[in-house]
Amino acid sequence: MEAQRPKNYWTARIRPKAGWFDVDLKGLWRYKDLVWLLVKRDFTLIYKQTIIGPAWIVIQPLLTTIVFTVVFGNIAGLPTDGMPRFMFYMGGNIAWQYFANCLNRTSKTFVTHRQLFEKVYFPRLCMPLSTVLSQLINFLVQFALFIGFVIIYALRPNAVVHPNWRLILLTPVMLIQMGMLSLGCGLIVSAMTRKYRDLAILVSFCVQLWMYATPVTYPASMIAERFPELLGVYMLNPMTPLIELFRSAYLGTQSYYMNYYWLSVSITVAIFLTGVVLFSHAEKTFMDTI
Repeated sequence: MEAQRPKNYWTARIRPKAGWFDVDLKGLWRYKDLVWLLVKRDFTLIYKQTIIGPAWIVIQPLLTTIVFTVVFGNIAGLPTDGMPRFMFYMGGNIAWQYFANCLNRTSKTFVTHRQLFEKVYFPRLCMPLSTVLSQLINFLVQFALFIGFVIIYALRPNAVVHPNWRLILLTPVMLIQMGMLSLGCGLIVSAMTRKYRDLAILVSFCVQLWMYATPVTYPASMIAERFPELLGVYMLNPMTPLIELFRSAYLGTQSYYMNYYWLSVSITVAIFLTGVVLFSHAEKTFMDTI
């Protein structure tokens, strides 16, 4: 005869994870195949029903670079640290577009994928992570194009483009930093848009303003020369030392600031960790508020 169980006897206890630091990293690893499927899906959807398809990956940065060269180089006459204008703007443009595209897309994670989140469970971090990886594919194609132009300009007689091989070794670190920074900022905004939908509308506008606060269309040396007292504040923008270092590595510009770059890395790590924590906390209750 089975013994009588105590009054408060349970075989299992199910409790919600409501803490701020309950980040399901093991679950994210278990769903790595889903992340890869989402990357392929994102890449396919972007260029679906377009006439020239993935060729836009190459055409877009070329057109933007030409516009920057004409407007900011020829008309406005902004300095380019002695570099060919086309190369100066192309280097800054492809790095910035990778960051901006990741930020714009990840910031709308809850809003864009709400219907999918309602139907099936998987770690919600899979969505923004897949976005960053799919945009990385686009960046690598554009980066290969950029390297081709670097070789052409570096082999010219009396070339002014001189790649810095020591700094080029930091390329993986720079790519990881751009991905972490865009992902962290996107996660922070995404966590806030579950209650304040206006932020999703403001993101694109704020990212555009951010670009003009970053040395994409002008060198940081211009700020150092004209407003030296503001240089420290200007370098608090984590994308500023990053883009300057990227240009210095592949074009040979001398205006990079290595001490500020490590400050940029520290700010990036702080933003990334904050974004992951806020996103993981928001995903537990976002269906009640979005």
